[in-house]
Amino acid sequence: MARLRKKRPNRVPRSEKHPESAHPRTDPSRWRLLDQRGRQTWHYLQSDEETKEWPQSIADRYFLGLPTGLPPLPRPETPLNSAQNAIAYFSQLQLPPGNWACEYGGPLFLLPGLVIAWYVTKTPVPKHISIEIRRYLFARQDPVDGGWGLHIEGESSVFGTAMNYVVLRLLGASEEDKRLVKARGMLHKLGGALNGPHWAKFWLSVLGCMEPEAVNPVPPELWLLPDWVPIAPWRWWIHMRQVYLPMSYIVSKGFRCPLTPLTRQLREEIYTRPYSSINFASHRNTISPADNYHPKSMFLNIVNQLLVNIWNPYMRTDFIRRRAEQWTWELIRREDENTDFANLGPVSGPMNLLACYIHDGPDSYAVERHRERMHDFLWMKDEGMLMNGTNGVQTWDTAFLIQAVVEAGLAEDPKCKPMLIKALEFLDDQQIREDCPEQGICYRQRRKGAWAFSTREQGYTVSDCTSEALKSVILLQRLPGFPKLVSDERIKDAIDTLLTMQNASGGFASYEAIRGSQYMEYLNAAEVFGRIMIEYDYPECTTAVVTALAMFSRHHDISYRKAEIEPTISKAVSWILKDQRKDGSWYGSWGICFTYAGMFALESLASVGRYYSNDDRVALACQFFLDRQMADGGWGESYKSCTDGVYTQHEKSQVVQTCWVIIALLEAQYPEREPVEKAVRMVMSRQQQDGSWKQEAIEGVFNKSCMISYPNYKFIFPIKALGMFAKRFGDQKVQ
Repeated sequence: MARLRKKRPNRVPRSEKHPESAHPRTDPSRWRLLDQRGRQTWHYLQSDEETKEWPQSIADRYFLGLPTGLPPLPRPETPLNSAQNAIAYFSQLQLPPGNWACEYGGPLFLLPGLVIAWYVTKTPVPKHISIEIRRYLFARQDPVDGGWGLHIEGESSVFGTAMNYVVLRLLGASEEDKRLVKARGMLHKLGGALNGPHWAKFWLSVLGCMEPEAVNPVPPELWLLPDWVPIAPWRWWIHMRQVYLPMSYIVSKGFRCPLTPLTRQLREEIYTRPYSSINFASHRNTISPADNYHPKSMFLNIVNQLLVNIWNPYMRTDFIRRRAEQWTWELIRREDENTDFANLGPVSGPMNLLACYIHDGPDSYAVERHRERMHDFLWMKDEGMLMNGTNGVQTWDTAFLIQAVVEAGLAEDPKCKPMLIKALEFLDDQQIREDCPEQGICYRQRRKGAWAFSTREQGYTVSDCTSEALKSVILLQRLPGFPKLVSDERIKDAIDTLLTMQNASGGFASYEAIRGSQYMEYLNAAEVFGRIMIEYDYPECTTAVVTALAMFSRHHDISYRKAEIEPTISKAVSWILKDQRKDGSWYGSWGICFTYAGMFALESLASVGRYYSNDDRVALACQFFLDRQMADGGWGESYKSCTDGVYTQHEKSQVVQTCWVIIALLEAQYPEREPVEKAVRMVMSRQQQDGSWKQEAIEGVFNKSCMISYPNYKFIFPIKALGMFAKRFGDQKVQ
């Protein structure tokens, strides 16, 4: 693992970072978020007439960092008062379909793929979008060294610096801008673009700013391998499949953007020596230590050498090439059709756009539809425009909000009920009702009855998203006065899908059951990510399924598939206990980190009757948390817990992580009030007068090394934690 440098300082106002020049910004009063059944797109209104016809909502103003106009609320004296104030604020951010929205930013390698794809496909970029992307990237530039990292809290790297420098230049920033001069200096200090990881080299080659000989091979022939082959792509993690599928097609087609004056100039800016003097073939494996989180294995290096020196020049016939390109194109086409061009995520989406541009031509329906869909990933905020990590978190956050209000005992409050009914209507609308056509051909998991992370249209089964949405539906539909929108048959469809997803270990992965061996990581070519080649058992996913199945059997239908549900739960609980570390903790894979996984683990163990009082493993987990409580009563965990695999204290306690631990201790029925109340006091002390909390450190992670934002967590989990505390210990004055 590459040595991690000191964490970058917190962002300072741009006027302090770069007083010499500030890019213009658009008029924030003209931006509007449109939510069509969960599909979220930002629109910039050009005329005063349009702004009058489409007034800015409270949610719009909140996302843009403008005054919301919401009044100050009475200062809460009890935990439940505090939760009610938070609901009063957060309910104003609910969108018309019933869901909540937010930025899902953090990664800084997403915009480059999109902007390069726009450039090489000659897609017009509206001026207001260009301005705001530039503004965001300058806002997130490291104020000390001038670079960008893999994510917004990471240290500067070649991947982040080279790619975002290129984006700014493609969108009109001058190479003489002092901020870019500084960025270029940092890039050169890191060794220049030659030291970038595989994905950076791919995009720079597509742009015409790097020779393709510098890009390690991505043969589409892999997709011709029989399914029984241990490295066949159907065994890969779904995100790896969907990234390397279009990448292999594009590389095989030999697409490179014709040189323009700008890209010709970029060739001379991003390297430390003249472009014409570089032997690109000798730099396929060159990478900066700052980017080399998961170094390529010797095995992968040997495979790449064989592909470059033997397979490609001597054994790869035109027949094999054409057949591989035809099959990879067919799989790309099916992905587009199955998602209505929304695609799995923002890395593969721009690649699919380029693949369609190559195959169908610039004026085809597929290209036009992709161009429209790219806007689903864009998000406007006070700092400018970023690219989300998916097309949103609609289902995920909505399900958690429902659970938070129910667990707080406020679901039947007349002030909350209309909000919750709308949220239930959204989950009803977003359940996936059918499997993909010929799903086996495109290697898709069963999805009938499931919920996706974002929207039904995106359409990918996720085990914990399905579980959390299912729990939310059951919780609300069993309460008096709530409509029963999701039928028993559809609830059983969700159960049927979850039961297909357990691994032989007893654990559950994310999108699919595990299909390949962990030895596949020897073929991990991404370099900047860990645990990326296959699915893995995850404590968050396993615990979510346990709680969903337990709730279904206890509160909905005790007899349905009982003979399968009981052993499924038993095997999953055994895996959860096996995954627990000797110190009582669980390593989290989707949130930061031990606090996140521990919350879910203790919730799931409580659902099967295991508590502090009757289970030593639960008591050990509670002690793990208590030993790390900070002086102010809170908990704070750095993102380095994820990258290093060891609990790492943040310099300051965090509201969200504190609430995760409060929930964990309350689920475990930890008997002592004092440490929990101390934490509750801290959370309440940071609540603002309008009921909100300020944004603190980043909350989420994927693939061990890249952090990602979940800004709605600062509402959802305090509501749940404060409400649960009031139910457990009484709603008494605590400050």
